Amino acid sequence: MAGFWGKRKRDREELEAQDADLARRAQAALVQADERIRVTGDELVFADAELGADATKDLRDALESVKQHLGEAFHLHQLNHDEIPDTAEELRTRNARIVQLCDWAEELLDDRTEALAERIARVRRAPEIIAGVRADAARLRGLLPQTRETLTRLAARYSTEALASIAANPAEADQLLGFAEHSAGVSERRREAGQREQANLALEASTEAVRRAGTLVEAVETFEVEALRAESTLAAVVEDSRGDLVVARQAPQVPAVLEAMRELEAALAALPAAGVNTDPFTLLTQLREANAGLDAAIAAARQREAHPVPDFAHVRNAVDDADRQLAVARDVIAGHRGWIGADARTRLAEAERVRVDLDRFLGTSAAAATSIPEEQREQALAIARRSAFLASEGLQLAQRDIEAYRPQGWGEPGNGAWGQPQAGWGSRGGRGGASDIMGGVLGGLVIGSLLDGMFD
Repeated sequence: MAGFWGKRKRDREELEAQDADLARRAQAALVQADERIRVTGDELVFADAELGADATKDLRDALESVKQHLGEAFHLHQLNHDEIPDTAEELRTRNARIVQLCDWAEELLDDRTEALAERIARVRRAPEIIAGVRADAARLRGLLPQTRETLTRLAARYSTEALASIAANPAEADQLLGFAEHSAGVSERRREAGQREQANLALEASTEAVRRAGTLVEAVETFEVEALRAESTLAAVVEDSRGDLVVARQAPQVPAVLEAMRELEAALAALPAAGVNTDPFTLLTQLREANAGLDAAIAAARQREAHPVPDFAHVRNAVDDADRQLAVARDVIAGHRGWIGADARTRLAEAERVRVDLDRFLGTSAAAATSIPEEQREQALAIARRSAFLASEGLQLAQRDIEAYRPQGWGEPGNGAWGQPQAGWGSRGGRGGASDIMGGVLGGLVIGSLLDGMFD
């Protein structure tokens, strides 16, 4: 008993220590959050001066929201120290809410100020950035003559269609560089006039224009390398395609394979002669697609050869078997309603649902269908077998429930139930006619399934 009271005392002391620690954390969080609001207010004034009011709207809205919620935190702290006595639970709840509000305020202000930090740093480096824009523009202008020479050299080897994506790059880059230099000058003038927001917009426009111009110039040089690589790859794909055509002649000569062979042969025949300006990217794409189409057709033909499409008779047998299994399971369950549990009923319901799905899949009643297209037979066969399997499971589960529910001695001679000799059932004793009937039903289904499997 002394141990019990000692444990309760230790638990109470531990809870009191936790409450005291939570109260200290709440007070410290309040002070820190309040100071953070003051510091962020000063940062907002500076950011407004550097970036303009529009750029700092998110931070301003966040600061107002934090002030409002921190007012709630101060009110909760005041309730903890007013003249009205509070329970330990009330104090604990308020202090936890204070900590939550203060943590949220810190996280929100951190997020908003970090979003502006990079832009503010960029503004402070504006003179350096403008100098970099002008230097990059001058460097790229010096590369434009070489870019035009490269384009002329490419035009002698590749078709107009192949060069369409880069033909205007030198002219576009020249225009972008002029825009970048102009925007840099605008940024300087607006900053000197105290128009910070406009100056920042012009600075961003100038840096983006130089970046895009550099991308256009680099794209011309990159095209030459990629075109040479495409030509090399094209030669390898041509050789591979010719080998695939040889292999295809040994594959099953079904219509899909023959059509894919014709398409690949046409793609090979369309390759231009040596010395003709070409588009290696388009030719490579066309040849790869034709090559992949032939590979897919051969694979499908071999798969079909290994697993031929079942004929209509096989599907018909499977449908008949499913209907037969469903009918037997349905009758057995309906004849012993009070004995059958949820498992058997669920299997039967699912078997019937799958059987309905088969009619939907075929678009007609499977039982009345006189033909099924080849492309639907495999799936129809699988659905029918699934329905039959579920019905068979339902019947087996129903048999289990009947065996479990049947009273002790049911079916014995003299009990007035199944298996009485005068009825001719169960003359061997034991469980009598009910078991014999169910055994005959199950045996017939098994034999029927075996016969269908032999035909399949």
